[in-house]
Amino acid sequence: METHQLEGKLRSLRLSGMLATLEARLAQARSGELGHLEFLEVLLEDEIGRREAKALAERIRRAHFEAELTLEEFDFAYNPGLPAPLIRDLAALRFLERGESVLLYGPVGVGKTHVASALGHLACRRGYSVLFAKTSRLLAELAGGRAEGSWEQRLRRLVRFDLLILDDFALRPFTGAQGDDFYELVSERAARGSFILTANRSPKDWYELFPNAVVAEGVLDRLINSSFHVHMEGKSYRPKRRPAQGGKLARGGAKE
Repeated sequence: METHQLEGKLRSLRLSGMLATLEARLAQARSGELGHLEFLEVLLEDEIGRREAKALAERIRRAHFEAELTLEEFDFAYNPGLPAPLIRDLAALRFLERGESVLLYGPVGVGKTHVASALGHLACRRGYSVLFAKTSRLLAELAGGRAEGSWEQRLRRLVRFDLLILDDFALRPFTGAQGDDFYELVSERAARGSFILTANRSPKDWYELFPNAVVAEGVLDRLINSSFHVHMEGKSYRPKRRPAQGGKLARGGAKE
């Protein structure tokens, strides 16, 4: 079969991963580096690799990370007091397999958002669906759904993600409607998915943020008692990112 005929068939089958490496693989086969079965196997591996890369890129796009951050980029040495062994253990994502959650809390600038985003990025790489959102914006989206009559639809969308990362949780007190919406979100996701929350306040201080004590108990009993508590204390990374003399940016650092 002529190469151009094979290329046409690969295009019709949407096997562009094979198409991209076809000439290189044919050259290997002609030189004797690949037998018949090996030739077919590596072509299939090329296609699988292309599809996996495309699927990962789509999961990352849908996650809406503010930035693609990884644990490899995180500077643990800057804050030796951070619970690095616990964070690295969480990177195995066993908590996600068990439907558990992670609460990252501590002062501004210690890398909570970076760690949360990095765990989310790892989850995307393992094939999980992830959504990253500022807590205030997510609650505003649900509130908009009540106004437009699409609340149920928006809630169902949020429930479907394997991992929901809520940044800047407990930043300010909730209104009654926000507390109710968050209760519904946590209740619906209780047996279906995990949360990662970042907050400046300790979980023991979250109860007072809800105007309804019964709602607070219903929400936080589910969250606090089924989550890993990661207290991140130390120096802020933000001074490391201040512009250096001469207009050059300082190297290193991490998002909050």
